[in-house]
Amino acid sequence: MCSTLASRWRVEVSEPILSVENLTVQFRTDSGWLTAIDDVAFSVGERECLGIVGESGSGKSVSALSILRLHNRANTRIPNGTIRYGGADVLKLPARELRRIRGGEIAMIFQDPMSSLNPVLTIADQIAETLRLHQSLSPSAARRRAIELLDLVRIPDAARRVDEYPHRLSGGMRQRVMIAMAIACQPRLLIADEPTTALDVTIQAQILELLRDLQAELGMAVILITHALGVIAEFAQRVVVMYAGQVIETAPVDALFGRPMHCYTEGLLAAIPQLDVDRRRLATIPGNIPDPAERISGCRFSPRCPEVRAQCREVPPPLLNAGPHHESRCPVRLAKRGAA
Repeated sequence: MCSTLASRWRVEVSEPILSVENLTVQFRTDSGWLTAIDDVAFSVGERECLGIVGESGSGKSVSALSILRLHNRANTRIPNGTIRYGGADVLKLPARELRRIRGGEIAMIFQDPMSSLNPVLTIADQIAETLRLHQSLSPSAARRRAIELLDLVRIPDAARRVDEYPHRLSGGMRQRVMIAMAIACQPRLLIADEPTTALDVTIQAQILELLRDLQAELGMAVILITHALGVIAEFAQRVVVMYAGQVIETAPVDALFGRPMHCYTEGLLAAIPQLDVDRRRLATIPGNIPDPAERISGCRFSPRCPEVRAQCREVPPPLLNAGPHHESRCPVRLAKRGAA
């Protein structure tokens, strides 16, 4: 089913509006600096949807937060890398210019709307704050625009709901409010970090459909971060697969689902539930994602890989060409399939 969904999309290579290159992010711990993501690189083009997928702890959210420099500066450092947007390196922008971009040109939807929304402010107040900051609207104009945005994200009776407090809304409604706040200034790029987490399946589908419609209507590029490959198949055009802080495969959606070139990606695909497959238990990947403090000399997936070779444990593999717009860190799989 997933490959059928993915085949609807065509990848058109365009000049990227955002490009992350060789990004390394470290956090301060009691035992020293811990590398959370290492040499991460990806880009997203105009109006494109890029999916970033991987297990919890793989570095997906760290990468996204780095784009807007939302980490605690006292406990975070970025020793390497660039994040290019609009001809400038976001990592070197002065605070004033960064504030202009945040929410105005690049917006983000966070995982948990209840913790992201202020419980003591009405929905109108919270949306209006963004509008006054970036568009200098008057209080009355900001309120009118807030109602329009709630209508746009399909919240019924928007003129009444705009005066509600977050606790009066359902999880799905709160996530729609977060989307309304994110698109308030019609950003060029929307980062959606696990936007359907903790929502039931029906509401998940509605939120994804809403995001797809808004992307088409507003002409945004979207970075969709998730642990669910089924969501990626439904929504994205290209995919970045992350594992233990690294990008281990990147490809167009149809190529990734039809011909994965890394054992980890293949394991993720095998774990997707399928109604037409008769099996008593879901397929799993043995073991766990390594602790960031653990030193692994070769491929980071080698302790869990069913096709591990001696060379995999000795030399860290680079990203290698695996086909058109397709790269993988698995030389064994590439050699086996004749793609190297």
